[in-house]
Amino acid sequence: MIKNKQVVFEDLGLMDYKACWDYQEKLFNGVVACKVANRDLSVDNQMLTKNYLLFVEHPHVYTLGKSGDEKHLLVNDTQLQEKQAVYYKINRGGDITYHGPGQLVAYPILDLDNFFTDIHKYLRLLEDAVILTLADYGIDAGRSQGETGVWIEGDNKLKARKICAMGVRCSRWVTMHGLGFNVNADLAYFNNIIPCGINDKAVTSMNKELGREVDMAEVKEKLKTYFCDLFDCSIDISIEY
Repeated sequence: MIKNKQVVFEDLGLMDYKACWDYQEKLFNGVVACKVANRDLSVDNQMLTKNYLLFVEHPHVYTLGKSGDEKHLLVNDTQLQEKQAVYYKINRGGDITYHGPGQLVAYPILDLDNFFTDIHKYLRLLEDAVILTLADYGIDAGRSQGETGVWIEGDNKLKARKICAMGVRCSRWVTMHGLGFNVNADLAYFNNIIPCGINDKAVTSMNKELGREVDMAEVKEKLKTYFCDLFDCSIDISIEY
C-alpha cells in the first residue's frame, strides 16, 4: 500500500465549535469511507487516503469527553449564558476542557496507516510538537506521569500546571479532535470546570508564563513546522474535498 505523507492544512480562524465539529466529522467520514472502499479493490487500484490538519480558535465553549464526569462542569445553564459560553458532550476521549479565543486548537485528521498504527506514539508526538514550540520561547515544558497533555513543572505536585490539553478519537486508525494549546487564553474560564477532571493542579498559558502577549501567527507556524518534522510529512496547501 502506498502511504500518503501529505497533509492538507487549513487555518479556520475563529469558528463556532459545533460548526467545526461537523466539519471535522465530514472530513473524518470521508477518510473512513475511502478506507472501507479500498478493501474491495486490488492494491494497484486502491485510492490514497487523505490527511488534514486544522488550526482554529473557538468562541467560549466547554466540551466533555465520553469518559468525563458531567459534575466537573461547575456552572449551570444560566451561568453559561452569562459567560457567553456553550457546552457540548462530544465523542472524543478524556474529561472536560475549555476552548476560547487566544487558545490554539489543532485538529489532525490523519489516517495513521499512512504513518504508524500506534495511538500512544501519536499522542506523544502531538505533545512533543507543543513542547518543542514552547522551548523556542524559553519555556521548559514536558509531561506529567500518567496524564496526557503538556505540563510545566509536571513532576512537582505543588507547582505543576497544564498548558496544553489533549483529547482524541480514533476509529479504523483515523484520528479526529486533538489539542487545545493555551497561548493567550483567558484562564478565568477554567475556574468554571475541573479541567480534565484534575482538581489539584493548575492551568497556565504562554502569555501568563512570559508576562506578555504572544504572537499567535508565529506560534501557529512553529507548531505546524514541528508537527511536519515529527510526523515526517509535508503540507499540501491545495484544499480539495
